[in-house]
Amino acid sequence: MSRLFFLFLISLATPFTLVSQQQKSDTLNYISPTQLNLDSAQLYAGIDSIITQALDSNAFPGCQILLAKEGHIFYYESFGYHTYDSIQKVRNTDLYDLASITKITATTLALMKLYEEGKLELDQTLGFYFPYLAKSNKADLTIRKVLAHQSRLKNWIPYYSESQRRNGKYKRKTIAADSSAAFPYRIPGSDLFLYKDFKEDRIYKMIRKSDLYDKEDYVYSGLAFYLFPELIERLSGISFEQYLVDNFYKPIGAKSLGFDPLKRYDLNEIVPSEVDTFFRMNKLHGVVHDEGAAVMLGVSGNAGLFSNAYDLAKVYQMLLNGGIYGNRQYLKPETIFEFTRCQYCEKDNRRGLGFDKPLIEYDSIKTSVAKLASPNSYGHSGYTGTLVWADPDNQLLFIFLANRVYPSRTNRKIYQLNIRPRIHDLVYGLLVEENE
Repeated sequence: MSRLFFLFLISLATPFTLVSQQQKSDTLNYISPTQLNLDSAQLYAGIDSIITQALDSNAFPGCQILLAKEGHIFYYESFGYHTYDSIQKVRNTDLYDLASITKITATTLALMKLYEEGKLELDQTLGFYFPYLAKSNKADLTIRKVLAHQSRLKNWIPYYSESQRRNGKYKRKTIAADSSAAFPYRIPGSDLFLYKDFKEDRIYKMIRKSDLYDKEDYVYSGLAFYLFPELIERLSGISFEQYLVDNFYKPIGAKSLGFDPLKRYDLNEIVPSEVDTFFRMNKLHGVVHDEGAAVMLGVSGNAGLFSNAYDLAKVYQMLLNGGIYGNRQYLKPETIFEFTRCQYCEKDNRRGLGFDKPLIEYDSIKTSVAKLASPNSYGHSGYTGTLVWADPDNQLLFIFLANRVYPSRTNRKIYQLNIRPRIHDLVYGLLVEENE
């Protein structure tokens, strides 16, 4: 979206009168930064400078950035291209692979709803909810500790490589080069086929048999997020994907937000992620980047969601509104507070339930968000280069979507250049100036 078109949208959305800091919007709309008393020139010049450095350094081919305050979008721009060939420019309507943002925009969101309905108890155990874990070392781990990454679970399991022999060939009943009755599912983005019971026989079994860390400390783990979709289906009575569509995505109007985007969008509307040279041996375009989610056939609690920044913003504006969006109550304020509060701060674990939080002790090297982000703020980053962060104290929403893994995940310049926290810092700095 060009800046002129953005300003045109603003003119349609609302008259150019100053917006009071107390005036919140129930649904997202477009305004000018000046309507928030923000220095528009500094905002645009500052972000342009940071992104120009990122693009010139090949930190990523392109990106989308959305900023909203009090429900008013005051900045929404796309930069660069889908890939480094500079053929197709990024548009605001294009979809990105959200990676681990899926954990809070799909899995955690569904668990919040089930918790609110009294169908899920946070201090109940995995052994209670998953009978096949009842006699395992995970039987007594609580949902709360698992969601807060305080449960001793291993951080990850490489499901695809665990299915290979030393000579590189795949073990029986795992993955095959040809489809058959026993191997009916094509792994997204590949010419490989998955065994019909791979999820139950391999993924669930590997998680059940995995060791636990000796000490209960904060360790980020995605293992349980492979299990939660099945629990959500049992507790709700419908599929994981349908539960999200019916209860959140469709009524909130987030059309682009969902799994398996090629069912709904053309390939040129989706930004590619990596050129996979070790598992799927293909350019990953319109299919999930995460290997674990790939062997879950693209619908996983760990990764798999795609969206543009605008539709993703609707979900987090709903959370900032205390669960309301478009005159509909999706969640209760107390539910949002419980899941987004720091659960084990006294144990040096900053996490909420599913949600990430600001570092307990700020470190500019380790953080993805601004130093001034309030302790009550929350969000999540994604391995592909994505970030969503909501600050209820400042009513500020920041969304950054990029494909930093293109063409290779070894590219870490987005972190080395601190691209996302620098943009976030810039915005908080302008808000401080406005309030002085």
